Amino acid sequence: MKLIETLKNIWKIEELKSRLLTTLLLVAVFRFGSFVVLPGIDPQMLTGLQAQTREGLMSLLDMFTGGAFSNASVFGLGIMPYISASIVIQLLGMAVPFFQKLQREGESGRRKMNQYTRYLTVAILLLQGPAFLANLSANGVPLPSGFWFRVSSVILLASGSMFTLWLGERITDKGIGNGVSMIILIGIIARLPQSLFQEFVSRLSANSGGLIMFLGEILLLLAVTVFSILLVQGTRKIPVQYAKRVVGNKQYGGARQYIPLKVNAAGVMPIIFAQAIMFIPATVMQFSKSGGGGAFAIALSDITGFWYNFIYAILIILFTWFYTAITINPVQMAEDMKRNGGFIPGVKPGKRTSDYLDEIMSRITFPGSMFLAFIAIMPAFASFFGVSQGFSQFFGGTSLLILVGVVLDTLQQIESHLLMRHYDGLLKSGRIKGRTGSIAAY
Repeated sequence: MKLIETLKNIWKIEELKSRLLTTLLLVAVFRFGSFVVLPGIDPQMLTGLQAQTREGLMSLLDMFTGGAFSNASVFGLGIMPYISASIVIQLLGMAVPFFQKLQREGESGRRKMNQYTRYLTVAILLLQGPAFLANLSANGVPLPSGFWFRVSSVILLASGSMFTLWLGERITDKGIGNGVSMIILIGIIARLPQSLFQEFVSRLSANSGGLIMFLGEILLLLAVTVFSILLVQGTRKIPVQYAKRVVGNKQYGGARQYIPLKVNAAGVMPIIFAQAIMFIPATVMQFSKSGGGGAFAIALSDITGFWYNFIYAILIILFTWFYTAITINPVQMAEDMKRNGGFIPGVKPGKRTSDYLDEIMSRITFPGSMFLAFIAIMPAFASFFGVSQGFSQFFGGTSLLILVGVVLDTLQQIESHLLMRHYDGLLKSGRIKGRTGSIAAY
């Protein structure tokens, strides 16, 4: 079989084998740390916290940490503070001249921006650490009294999150690549077997649809996954003709190339932005002294409710337009094309070309944003048709897009190693396309 032959070829490449084994080792360290409970906390008293993370927005947070949040682990804050800091620094790089200057400085500027990202991550962790302990206390977990316990616990939580980031960077350097994305992927996959088994058991119980309904759910999940792959890889190719140039005795140009404009140029970033905003009402309710909130805040805390998903979808569409408009510059593309002697057949170089590219981007961004919003709210539709909330999270949203994107990137990395050494790729025909930087924060 081709699969077995491909696995043998992977094992023959010493560098690729070493990178895969290193990745597995570092992932195992991450999973082990997810079960190391904070010192002074009784694991038997975490039932209230675990009940809180079975549904609602807290279940999403627990999914991204691979269960470390519900285990009150030293990795309980996970990698998401770093993602939030990366998003903030990216936005500053688009709006603040100081960070724009750093972006233009090349490698040295990138190192400085990474350093600022880490400083901001630590600041976020020092704010989230006390909130994490307050949430434990609110859910009936007895905490040791004393100032030093809280200080040491906040330091441990911050150190655990930064160590998780270090593991991700080691996977990038020594492993198969995309380390931070791989950490998030493993955290999401860790919840899949349990959710799948619980859904299977619930469907076999009385009046739940039986095995036929469960198989139907699996087929629907596969269909949504295929749709997500098409959304990640979908492009509109714009033909560009380059004029012939003769320099000395050599001829340059004359060939036709294509500009691949992605249908979903913003990637998963709009979902992350929108989800960060949707977390605010639930966070305010969770840590308020009364534990209550207004009707609007309560409605926005119900991830299967109409108002949550309606506002969530609108935010995703708006952020998709905003992020695409910032990252894709038709004027710059037209100038680069003109400078290199290229032009789009039937379109005049210069402003006409930039207007044409802007029009094309607008046409493909609208359906792309609609499809992205549809994928994001698919878990709510799955829950409406009786799918358990834990399993419904895999029918769309950030989790599914991250799964699809990271898996495609990893397969592309493996395929490139195989092709470099003249082995067949993972597919008989065609090439695997990754996200090509669509989740830059990761």
